[in-house]
Amino acid sequence: AIEGADVVVILTEWDQFRALDLDRVKQLMRQPVMVDLRNVYRPEEVRSQGFRYVSIGRA
Repeated sequence: AIEGADVVVILTEWDQFRALDLDRVKQLMRQPVMVDLRNVYRPEEVRSQGFRYVSIGRA
């Protein structure tokens, strides 16, 4: 489902999504963009992997 995607949207806090291999996800995506609506990831962690990262409810 990630292969060729322009954006990945995190809508749940399930452990499966907390344990994504961000390097692999980035390789599969057309553009490395993550929208995290559950604040599963730390912004600096995802951005350091080369993603454009958007979340809600954070300063």
